[in-house]
Amino acid sequence: MSSGERGPVLLVEDDPETRLAYRALLEHAGWSVHEAGDGEQALRMVDGILPCVAVIDISIPGIDGWEVAQRLKLDERTRAVPVILVTGHSLDEDRQRARELGCSGYLIKPVPPAQFVEEIERLVEQH
Repeated sequence: MSSGERGPVLLVEDDPETRLAYRALLEHAGWSVHEAGDGEQALRMVDGILPCVAVIDISIPGIDGWEVAQRLKLDERTRAVPVILVTGHSLDEDRQRARELGCSGYLIKPVPPAQFVEEIERLVEQH
């Protein structure tokens, strides 16, 4: 927990209840949170903020989480931003694909609240 606002965190999640829960966890830990419900919105949002970390659900409408992550990693401005992919699938091939894209983390839903916040804090501290 911090004594002041940290962030910004780009949170990309299409399920409103899950997004609300993640936002509440992050805000409670002192993070400034910018939310997007789909890939297009997330990519537009990145133009206005430079997040210190991006948390992206893989299964989102339109441009999926894989594509959002890839675009962030190919963009010179956002290349260094740690990306955490979140999914309901724990396939080894997906973990490998995430590593190949340059993602820093891969979390399986449901993510325990403490683990969710700890993973974000760990990755931000490393960068």
